[in-house]
Amino acid sequence: MILRSIFTIFILISCWTLAAQDPIFTQSNYIQETLNPAFSGFEDNDRLGAGILSRVQWPNLDLQIHTQYAYVNKSYDYGPSLGFGIGMNAVWQYESFNNYNYAQVNFNYAHRINLNNGWYFRPAIEAGIGNKSNRFRNLTLADQININSGFINPVSVDPLAGRLNNIYFLDINAGFLVEKQTFDDISYWIGGSVRHLNRPNISIVDGEKLPLDIFYSFHGNVRFPFLRENTVMMTTNLMVQGPYNRLDVGTIFQLDALLLGLTAATNPARNDGNEHLLTSINAFVGFEYETLRFGFSYDKNTSNIGRTDGVYELSMTYLSRCQRCSTDRSRKR
Repeated sequence: MILRSIFTIFILISCWTLAAQDPIFTQSNYIQETLNPAFSGFEDNDRLGAGILSRVQWPNLDLQIHTQYAYVNKSYDYGPSLGFGIGMNAVWQYESFNNYNYAQVNFNYAHRINLNNGWYFRPAIEAGIGNKSNRFRNLTLADQININSGFINPVSVDPLAGRLNNIYFLDINAGFLVEKQTFDDISYWIGGSVRHLNRPNISIVDGEKLPLDIFYSFHGNVRFPFLRENTVMMTTNLMVQGPYNRLDVGTIFQLDALLLGLTAATNPARNDGNEHLLTSINAFVGFEYETLRFGFSYDKNTSNIGRTDGVYELSMTYLSRCQRCSTDRSRKR
């Protein structure tokens, strides 16, 4: 009985630990909708953007995590003084170890404010509905089994039996961007976002409370010409949620239709003295074909977690042609 209860509690703690962290994508530095609702309509000029992103984490372990993400947004322009973007996105995550499922759909609005001299401020708000579920309720505990008769008693004396449920919750997020583009094709922006402003309760146990930690993200980007018509983009992104933190620093080169990137993922706080500062090196390769961009990334783990075969991500994004430009304008990111 004691061993069974310990095992049950261990599984629940494992689930809560993983569930309390937001999904993070390697390609967030290139598909920023995953981090900040202010990127809805960021391309301006009535352009439509959409994309999908698929992630497989630790394929060589029994702890595989599969995450899928999709978004669509559109900008609306009414001159330099008035513009906004609306969009929606969806995320789904599945963990093989405990049959944990997480799904959420969000809707967002981003407003563009002209600060003059080429500066723009973009505040945004996002709201969504999330669902977390598991299959713990399908577990058969030892005190339910009658070995002699083979009868399965539907009732268990375990205090958590019958108290595990799928949950739905309202989630409210916000973000902002400050953007500047110069006449010599140098552009840069800084921004931040805050998720789970309402601290939704994500406990899967009836009567218990487990407020979701607020997720903070602060990010920046500089893009400048390189070898005539090519460009270089430098990115940085700091993410903090509860005791967890991560700082990504990277660069991406665009050589005509080819994109090559490299990012270092670090753990600057190092809450545990045994934790590594550098947790992974992430390589990215992409290709643009007309209005489509295809991307592939691989994370090489640098910590002592063991052989995991890394993390793989595939992405495809679409950006419609510029509707209000005399010549078609390239992507801003």
